[in-house]
Amino acid sequence: MKIICIGRNYSEHAKELGNEIPEKPVIFIKPDTAILKGNDFYLPEFSNDIHYELEVVIKISKGGKYIQKENAHKHYEEIGLGIDFTARDLQSELKSKGLPWELAKGFDGSAAVSPFFKKENYNLESLQFSLLKAKEKVQDGNTKDMIFTHDDIIAFVSQYFTLRVGDLIFTGTPKGVGRVQENDILEAFLENEKVLNIRIL
Repeated sequence: MKIICIGRNYSEHAKELGNEIPEKPVIFIKPDTAILKGNDFYLPEFSNDIHYELEVVIKISKGGKYIQKENAHKHYEEIGLGIDFTARDLQSELKSKGLPWELAKGFDGSAAVSPFFKKENYNLESLQFSLLKAKEKVQDGNTKDMIFTHDDIIAFVSQYFTLRVGDLIFTGTPKGVGRVQENDILEAFLENEKVLNIRIL
């Protein structure tokens, strides 16, 4: 199982980090060891600036290569939410040197993932999701604001990586990302249902 992540897929988020709006999906990978076990996230010793990034996550149910956009919807049946934890200080240092981001994005526990739900129960073209930190709403996203749709992403990614059953695709975060601190509680909502509750330690 691999975790494929899409960066800068909401224009307002790209702007808040001072990045250009991409013409093609920006891709990075997290290893399977990035999946957070349980509901406790331990702040790593190598960063003083860990950020949350809430995202809709696709779970691949049918593998494939060179998937056409019009067939992409056949390759996933479930969606959920995920938090892409990012060591922003380390990422900035790596980017300034022109180096890959993996140390800042792929460390152990950096991918919190909710349970998955049947996609037919939702309008994927206008799916509301939000994140509360210490009971205050910090991110409020809707998939209608995505630069690249779920089907765009699957078609693009499968040109380069064979998709396998069980692979996860983090589809990008809206604006409002920020730092987490010890004792914070993160609550993620898919529409009006709470699907993630993460404690920062």
